[in-house]
Amino acid sequence: MSSIAVCPGSFDPVTLGHLDIVTRGSKVFDKVIVSVLNNRTKQPMFTVEERIDLLKEVTKDLPNVEVDYFDGLLIDYVKQKQANAIIKGLRAVSDFEYELQMASINRKLDDEIETFFMMTNNQYSYLSSSIVKELAKYNASVSDLVPPVVEEALRKKKQHT
Repeated sequence: MSSIAVCPGSFDPVTLGHLDIVTRGSKVFDKVIVSVLNNRTKQPMFTVEERIDLLKEVTKDLPNVEVDYFDGLLIDYVKQKQANAIIKGLRAVSDFEYELQMASINRKLDDEIETFFMMTNNQYSYLSSSIVKELAKYNASVSDLVPPVVEEALRKKKQHT
């Protein structure tokens, strides 16, 4: 049986921290599905389609990575994709508390699907999409926080707002 993992997130926008987790996950699992959460309660900077396009661009050199989107319960999506694992990146203890709660409820809903936590690379431990958007809003450099294609997309968004 091949190992298929889903790496969910809002990816608004995708950062080098996200890319680090996806790249490392792609070395552990036969296939990784990076899936954009379509969270209707949030006002994202980028549309789901734009986030998918950016993710496809930054993962194009990872042959076992696929990009998709979902809304609804993650566990239902994971089952639909016939995946057997969920990958979650952790930056700090605060991430762990929330993600442990989510992993526990997912395990209750389906005990055949495992959640794997990956500690972020130390150089990205402070990094979040929110920080990137805030910096970009004030024209601060984000070149060492996001892939070049994302930096360009942020610049274009700023020009249109």
